[in-house]
Amino acid sequence: MAAERPIIICTRGSALALAQSNLIAAQCRAAFPRLGFELKIIKTTGDKLQRASMAKAEGGLPKGLFTKELEVALMKGQADIAVHSLKDLPTDLPAGLLLAATPKREDVRDVLIYRSADFLKRQSGRTPGEPALRGFQPRLTVKDLPKGATIATSSTRRKMSLLAARPDLKIVEIRGNVSTRMQKVADQCELDGTILALAGLTRLNFKINANGTISGSAVPGGLLATVLTLEEILPCVGQGAIGVEIRADDERIAKICERLNHGNTFHAVTAERAFLHGMGGGCQSPVGAYAEIIDDTVSLQAVSFRDGQVKRGAARRPIAEAALLGEQIATELK
Repeated sequence: MAAERPIIICTRGSALALAQSNLIAAQCRAAFPRLGFELKIIKTTGDKLQRASMAKAEGGLPKGLFTKELEVALMKGQADIAVHSLKDLPTDLPAGLLLAATPKREDVRDVLIYRSADFLKRQSGRTPGEPALRGFQPRLTVKDLPKGATIATSSTRRKMSLLAARPDLKIVEIRGNVSTRMQKVADQCELDGTILALAGLTRLNFKINANGTISGSAVPGGLLATVLTLEEILPCVGQGAIGVEIRADDERIAKICERLNHGNTFHAVTAERAFLHGMGGGCQSPVGAYAEIIDDTVSLQAVSFRDGQVKRGAARRPIAEAALLGEQIATELK
């Protein structure tokens, strides 16, 4: 491709969004060194509603909270590529736009973040009258949490997953980026822990060590982490995947996206997104799903917490029927 005007990649301005969009830009530059790629930061409705509850009943918040303004930029020709956390991208895209690529997915699992009992013992006393922080031993799991423990999350899926396993837990709201949420757990005695996505931690260069400690440039002192199993909490649809959205009629950008796409990831999230679409939900819908490619088939497991009932389903179909598989599980769980 001959050198032309820079190709504009639009993104949100959060640390995680910038990490993901810079990853995409680096892949583009490596594959097409003669082309120029520039980032354009756009503030979305979700960025502006920092105090809004993300765990309202379905329908309480509009779909596309973190994607709409990026899509408008695409449709107006102000950007050529929009980079999203795929979990935020609605399954119904505006006319004229399409999901063109999903690079290789990160680990889909969730992580329990909590304070270290040993670390707290080594600290000096707190201000007189200030409530004491509570700490725990490494490798803490959901079933190990003390009775009535308070976990902070704004995800309905995580909330319902936790309560299904431990009805005695107290679930409270939390907002802010990854670092902010970790700091709140470190500082606030009324919180015993929070749940974060392992993919987000990884892309922000945090590392969970074998002993449960967290390495990184801005980790609050004394925090530990346990990676939760898929049996404990199924991820949300598209978790760990990046979605690259473009104009449907832009063949030039589509060719670039072909070099970004990871086939197995694309087929897996196709099944998951078809399931979510079939359930009629958005990114805050109380459902979880995880698909993986096994040989020439796609296997999907899913859970729904709608109407206070826990319904689970699993099935496998040929890769070419990924969307049909998602629709099938949705029909079974409705």
